[in-house]
Amino acid sequence: MDANPVLVDVWRGALVESRHRGALAVVDADGHVVVALGDVERPVFPRSAVKLLQALPLVASGAADRFGLTDDELALACASHSGEPAHVRTAAAMLAKAGLDAGALECGVHWPSREAVQHAMAAAGEAPGALHNNCSGKHAGFVCLGCLMAAARGADARTFVRGYVRRDHPVMREVTAALQAATGFDPATAPLGTDGCSIPTYGIALSRLALGFARVATGTGLSAAHAAAARRLRRAVASAPFMVAGTDRFDTRVMQRLGERVCCKVGAEGVYCAALPARGLGVALKVDDGATRAAEVAMAAVIDALATLDDDERAFVRDLAEPRLVNWNGLEVGALRATDALRATLAAAV
Repeated sequence: MDANPVLVDVWRGALVESRHRGALAVVDADGHVVVALGDVERPVFPRSAVKLLQALPLVASGAADRFGLTDDELALACASHSGEPAHVRTAAAMLAKAGLDAGALECGVHWPSREAVQHAMAAAGEAPGALHNNCSGKHAGFVCLGCLMAAARGADARTFVRGYVRRDHPVMREVTAALQAATGFDPATAPLGTDGCSIPTYGIALSRLALGFARVATGTGLSAAHAAAARRLRRAVASAPFMVAGTDRFDTRVMQRLGERVCCKVGAEGVYCAALPARGLGVALKVDDGATRAAEVAMAAVIDALATLDDDERAFVRDLAEPRLVNWNGLEVGALRATDALRATLAAAV
């Protein structure tokens, strides 16, 4: 197999110090490939990049309405958040609306990713819990879906949702079916792994992930219920972008500035997906070495090329596409930059 092309260069002074290879697919809702760089048919684990697709049943089932979930709460269901106090409170509120608490979460425990929050908690003698997990909002959404399913079966909610992370649990079957409907991947033959938050993760080609997000962008190819759910989730994310990531995070900054024109979501190991509703396009990329910093630069280059931006917005996005590298004394020592080849390919697609 040929090596994937270099998408992002890391400059120190006048020398390219490191290079990040990867693959990129941009697809419309009819499945037409607008951009294909590298091997876009090789399965990759999308990880957290597909949280919006995994949240479709939360809305389509009626669970979001049944429990009165707000835009903040729906955005958190699509989030990889930083574990800041507002994120923790919102996840707890989702569970409370379903009549449960953090004990129902099966995502595991880790410290918040935002250092200021870590330091404040440590100074106060506080330990992290499941609500601090970056996936707690997604899992709270799974629990809400499970509680609705339990009620339909006349089952005890806490008992029914137990084990919802298993592939054969009714909640996870519904989540997988939504992912399959959006992307067209086959869970029976796809590579299978376990995500960091313990749910199944399936190997899906970038071309199919991009198709799924083009469908999210337009509703084309989705059932009426999933199309309506996608529209509602996109609007929730645009209205509450802080909930999707957090302070100074790429996804939050982009959607705070650009609103519904870009719905983007990072995944672990250098995966990124996005929906561009005005263009009717979906985007999926994977940086081979798993570097999130390079995935962000590549996604910024995509947004710069394919989103409709005014001059100030374009300057904002180009800063994200060429982040400066600063040393411990505050001196600028280099930058990350999307390669000329990546920019040229994207420009040709406009």
